[in-house]
Amino acid sequence: MKFTPPLQPARLVKRYKRFLADVITPEGVALTLHCANTGAMTGCATPGDTVWYSTSDSLTRKYPHSWELTQTQQGHWICVNTLRANLLVKEALTAKCIPELSAYCTLRSEVKYGAEKSRIDFLLQADNQANCYIEVKSVTLLQQGKGYFPDAVTERGQKHLRELTKISENGQRAVLFFAVLHTGIEDVSPAHHIDVRYAELLVQARQSGVEVLCYNARLSPDGMQLEKALNVAV
Repeated sequence: MKFTPPLQPARLVKRYKRFLADVITPEGVALTLHCANTGAMTGCATPGDTVWYSTSDSLTRKYPHSWELTQTQQGHWICVNTLRANLLVKEALTAKCIPELSAYCTLRSEVKYGAEKSRIDFLLQADNQANCYIEVKSVTLLQQGKGYFPDAVTERGQKHLRELTKISENGQRAVLFFAVLHTGIEDVSPAHHIDVRYAELLVQARQSGVEVLCYNARLSPDGMQLEKALNVAV
């Protein structure tokens, strides 16, 4: 995935109202960025960090600049735009860059499914194979050298695990895909200390046949790309 044009840097002043962030450009210009991330963003929004933003050419947007990446004072890169995770995974699926998911010929996005009226991120299909349902989650929480998901209690995430479990129990292929968008994270665990119910449901899902895949990404102001599989300790 390429950022076209490349992202521009600024210094983070503060994030507020969840969707907004004030920054100062290298030229001393104050800007307000849109932040497409409703999560806690723990460790991703420290004042003084370098943020990298994109600019829309839309004339109707109130905030034309979007916060894409954080470059922390510890030297880590983080993608804070949660919309990018699905785009990144879709690009990799289309290019057959994920070996575990490369044997399908049809990809559909945002397909309705499940008893709880969910939408699956991706549905893969091929002749003579069970359908493959993929739910993508962005991982950006780093604590004590470990990566965790989620970074806040997520009832929506709990629902997705219940839906994936039922899919697997019904004989279809169900995949939870962790896209690690923090260069300091080398393995991922469920955040028992944040959302104990999510952690419990993840164990149950895996026992029911739900596959858990995890890949990290290379991040830069020029673009992003999934790189290699990481371990998930459930």
